Amino acid sequence: MNFIKAEEFTDSTLVELISDDKYNEELAKRADKVRKAIYGSDVYVRGLIEFSNYCKNDCYYCGIRRSNKNIERYRLDFDELIMCAKIGYKLGYRTFVLQGGEDMAYKDDDICRIVEEIKKIHPDCAITLSLGERSKNSYRAFYNAGADRYLLREETSNRQHYYKIHPSEMSFENRRQCLFDLKEIGFQVGGGFMVGSPYQEDEDLVKDLRFLQELEPDMVGIGPYISQHDTPFKDMENGSYKKTLRLVSILRLMFPYCLIPATTALGTINPFGREEGLKAGANVLMPNLSPTSYRELYSLYDNKICTGDEAAECRSCLELRVKKAGYNIVTARGDVSKTKRFYVEKRGLCKLN
Repeated sequence: MNFIKAEEFTDSTLVELISDDKYNEELAKRADKVRKAIYGSDVYVRGLIEFSNYCKNDCYYCGIRRSNKNIERYRLDFDELIMCAKIGYKLGYRTFVLQGGEDMAYKDDDICRIVEEIKKIHPDCAITLSLGERSKNSYRAFYNAGADRYLLREETSNRQHYYKIHPSEMSFENRRQCLFDLKEIGFQVGGGFMVGSPYQEDEDLVKDLRFLQELEPDMVGIGPYISQHDTPFKDMENGSYKKTLRLVSILRLMFPYCLIPATTALGTINPFGREEGLKAGANVLMPNLSPTSYRELYSLYDNKICTGDEAAECRSCLELRVKKAGYNIVTARGDVSKTKRFYVEKRGLCKLN
């Protein structure tokens, strides 16, 4: 296939690239070139703090869905969260990602207090929140408290597919609206989707890419669907590792400026998945800073890696693995490239030849 500009990918071109393993090597080579032109060989690390596995939602694919009665639930308290950030700071992390289920026991004031305290102790750090769907007023309060970024994967951009993997009580429209509300408020915003989720077609993935073009995100996180044994989808086939890598490369080509993680799910489905994700165009890693006693309980999917590693062990191991892959972990906030505006305003400048 002799394509010139990523912004000129037609839907049929995207379906072909997504569906065929033969494009992995060429896509990765081109994506790596684009990433290095903007970010060099730098890899940004985010200290992930999974602070609660309570969730009000009942998504059919997720291990912490509210109907799962076989999971031991937990919540980190204020002091535990602050301690995780302190440990992470000593290890060189300058972004902390506070992620949890949609746990409404944490009121807006609770989240704001946590954000304000981390910023007070570590003013040179960025804080990313990943708390799911909240009101626009809640998002504004978090932003005013000092939160910098917000991750909210839309998971699918096909309404019919959405309701095949979510209960009818959830809202396809509201999830999308939340992303635009976050952008309007001023957050650096991250979207994303699962690859190979039940009932997903390649055409659905094209819709996901088109939605992201509309959103113009700062971050995009994708990972292969991995089944969880306590969900209605426990017997569904996992998503394709190679297809996920192709989509990482396609995302880099279509969104040159984006911060794209090599996700834990990639490393779970393949022992070298995170390294291969970097080679495919990713430039972010999100090691776990949560207390080890809780990590196995945040069981979104089965066999998640690094649940028993101490934070220092994980940081040291990652450093070696990333260096061996040809990249360098850097101690920096890792904000989105200042060239984003250039790419958004001047479309079609990502030349592939």
